[in-house]
Amino acid sequence: MTYPPLVHYSDEKDYRAHYERVYCMCPICTFDGIRVRFRKEKFGHCFFKSMHRNGIKDSFSTSRAERIDWIKATLQDSNAELFEGWDKERKRYDATRRVALVMGNYVVIIRFTGSSSAEFVTAYLVDTDENLKKIKSSPRFSHKQKNR
Repeated sequence: MTYPPLVHYSDEKDYRAHYERVYCMCPICTFDGIRVRFRKEKFGHCFFKSMHRNGIKDSFSTSRAERIDWIKATLQDSNAELFEGWDKERKRYDATRRVALVMGNYVVIIRFTGSSSAEFVTAYLVDTDENLKKIKSSPRFSHKQKNR
C-alpha cells in the first residue's frame, strides 16, 4: 500500500485543525469493518512527546504530526501487522487493544469498545530497536478477540 505524503503546516494549530476535520467529525472505518472514533482531546497524546522520557508529554512532535494522514491509511491497510496492546498499569497484554504496525516502525493503537467499534488511542513512530522488538514479540491480534 502506498502511504500519503507527509503533511507540512507552519504550526500546531493547523495540525490540530486538520486532525479535528479529518478524524473527529465521523468515525474512520478500518479494513475489517471496525468503526474507530477519535476524540479531540487525544490530539495531545498523539502529537506530543516526552522530551525526558518521564511520561510528561511536553513537546510538540513535528515528526509525529507530519504523519497525520498515515493514521487513516494504517487503519485501512489490510497488510498491517496486528498485535495485542500492552496494558502498562496491569503489566499484561490486553486483547481489547490493537496495535497496527506499518512502514517498518509506525504504529496506530485502538481500543475496542464493542465488537465492531473502537476508539483511537495514539499513533507514533517507534524510535528504538528495543521498543520495536517488544511490539513484534507481542501476541498476534486475532479478529476473534475483538469480541471480548
